[in-house]
Amino acid sequence: MRSHPAFLMIVLCALVFGSVAEARDRDRAVYRGPNEYPILDEITARRDSLADAVNALQTSTDERYEADAEALEDADMSLRVDWTKIERPKTPDAFKTRLPHLPPTPQFYTGSCWAFAATSMMESEVIRLTGDKIKLSEMWLVYWEYVEKVRRWVREYGHSPVAEGSQSDAIVDIYKAYGAVPKEAYVGVLFDDERHDHHQMMDELTGYLAWAKTNDVWDEERVIAGARLILDDHLGAPPETFFWQGRNWSARSFLLEAMRLDMDAYVGCVSFMERPGYAFGDQCLLDVTDNWRRKDSYLNLPVTEFMRMVHESVRRGYSLVIGGDNSEAGMDGQYDAAVIPSWDIPADHIDQSSREHRIRNGQTGDDHGIHVVGHTKIDGRQWYLIKDSNRSSRLGTFKGYYFFDGDYIKLKMLSILVHKDVLRNVLPR
Repeated sequence: MRSHPAFLMIVLCALVFGSVAEARDRDRAVYRGPNEYPILDEITARRDSLADAVNALQTSTDERYEADAEALEDADMSLRVDWTKIERPKTPDAFKTRLPHLPPTPQFYTGSCWAFAATSMMESEVIRLTGDKIKLSEMWLVYWEYVEKVRRWVREYGHSPVAEGSQSDAIVDIYKAYGAVPKEAYVGVLFDDERHDHHQMMDELTGYLAWAKTNDVWDEERVIAGARLILDDHLGAPPETFFWQGRNWSARSFLLEAMRLDMDAYVGCVSFMERPGYAFGDQCLLDVTDNWRRKDSYLNLPVTEFMRMVHESVRRGYSLVIGGDNSEAGMDGQYDAAVIPSWDIPADHIDQSSREHRIRNGQTGDDHGIHVVGHTKIDGRQWYLIKDSNRSSRLGTFKGYYFFDGDYIKLKMLSILVHKDVLRNVLPR
């Protein structure tokens, strides 16, 4: 029987396609799980175990060192004056000259001592000039000072500092530009307990300015507007007008009519050793970071005249602000007093040179601003009653007060802010 050619072709195709289909089935792709490598897993587990052991050891060591540091800090003792050997005023009422002032106000968690001291001085000036006791807003001064700091920061392309410190004579600039307000018109703190805390505000403000610098944003009004949003969020927006004692006021009308202050009447003085740019009787620069305006209008006086201005100001009924160093062993909040002990430097060695030496080597810094409101004399020693906003002034018996030995001011205070009437005999002509 002969096979038909067509039949053979069909059979051949079937065999071929059958083989292809079988090959296709044999080679088809499938999904399956990942391969497992138990040995590598064991090595990885060993590595992790070693890392955990190292981390645990590091954590334990860190905790030990931290505990040791805390123990050392707790056990640390400060070198202090033996106050049992020093005759000093017993109370603020013991000061024979005691100038009118309002009760001390704490600055809490801020670096705005300069504002509290300057505001306190202007409160006393209002009493002296009008007899009125008006509690003024410290934060009004602080708010606008930050605005002006940011303004200069922009104009100096980030080179001017924006920090919490300043000089107390900033109050002259701010009151001239913005006026003044009573505290009841602008408390400047949004916490119910009215305790100031500027840490978060400063973090946000410095972060914002860092962003502006990184992105070359130097439009003055834009940067100031952003800064004011931060200030408003933490201090509250300052009022354009306010109601006080039966009428509406602007900040400027309040300064001129209620406070009756002439802001041109206040002069900043320093005492630096005479040298080029710092001749006695001339105006000079107070070259410290907190003088961010870089004012060079401070009257430079010999230290004897500097101290005479302090004494004469209080004697004649003018309180004043002093600013300088508050980090000495002889300054002790627990005893409400500050002296220069003889084991530091004998009193008869405190002069222009020893003062300058401490300024130049950094031992005397621009740390703090305070308000001088009284004077007395005990055993030949001059004592000054200090109204202070700092936390250390609340460690002792008389909250918000210090008793400063005159030698402490002579050696450690950098600047004073006084009424020009006290300076008539030493002002440049």
